[in-house]
Amino acid sequence: MDGLMRESEEKNLGFFRKIGKAFRSLKWYEIVMCVIMLAISIYYAVLPQEDTPRWLAIINFISGLCGIICVFFTAKANRMNFPFAVVNTSVFMIYLAYFGIWATFWLEAVVYFPMNIISWVNWYRHKDDEDKLLAKSKVLKWWQSLIVILIILAITVFVHLALSFLAGNTWMRFATQFGWNVSVMKWLDSAIFAIGIVAIGLEALRYKEQYVWWLITDVIAVAQYVLKKDPVYVTKKAIYLVEALVGIKNWSSLAKKNKTNE
Repeated sequence: MDGLMRESEEKNLGFFRKIGKAFRSLKWYEIVMCVIMLAISIYYAVLPQEDTPRWLAIINFISGLCGIICVFFTAKANRMNFPFAVVNTSVFMIYLAYFGIWATFWLEAVVYFPMNIISWVNWYRHKDDEDKLLAKSKVLKWWQSLIVILIILAITVFVHLALSFLAGNTWMRFATQFGWNVSVMKWLDSAIFAIGIVAIGLEALRYKEQYVWWLITDVIAVAQYVLKKDPVYVTKKAIYLVEALVGIKNWSSLAKKNKTNE
C-alpha cells in the first residue's frame, strides 16, 4: 500500500516540481560548489580569456552549470540529472570540436548523448523502493569487473589506432601549443573515451562501480585542464571529482538497501 501511495505521489509531481525536489536534496557543500561554479562561469562569460571567443565563453558557462547539476543529481541516483546531462553534452561537444579533442568529442556525440536518453528510460523503469525519483543500485561481481577492465583496454587501443589514421594532425592539436607530449595526450584521450563508454554503460545498468571509473577520468581531466589553464573546466572537473566520491558512498548505500534488483 505504501509503495502504491509513493508511486501515485511521484506521478502527481510535475516536471519542474521533480527538479525542485532534486535541488532540495543537495547538501550544503554541494550548494557551495554550485555557487562557486556559477560565479566563475559568469565571470569568464563576461570577461573571457584573451584566446577564448565570447561565444565559446558562453558555451563554457552553460556547460559548467548544467554539468555540475547533472553530476550532483547522478551521485544521488536521481533521474532528474538527465535533462541537464543532455544540455551539457550538447554544448560541450562544441567546445571539444573547437579545440580538436576528437576522441572525447565522439564519446560525447556517439555515446553520451544517446545513452543519456536510454539511461533516463531505464532508471524510470527501476525505481528505488522508497523514493521513486531515485534508481535502484546494483553491484558487479569480481569476474564482471575483470571483463570491464579488459574491455576498457581493448577500446583504448582501438580508438588510438582509429583516430591516428582518421584525424591525423588535427587530433589534440592544442597540445603542441602548450608544449605537451602529444603521444601521451592521445593515449589519455583514448583512455578517457574507453572508460567513458564503459562507465556510461554501467550507469545505464545502475551499477555503483561506474563511480570508480568516473573517478579515474576526473583525475585525468583535472590535470589536463590545470595544464591548459582553463579555470571554468578546472573548477567543473574538480567538482566532478568530489562528487564521484560522494557517488560511491550514495550508490553503495542504495545497493545495500535494495536487496532485490530487477
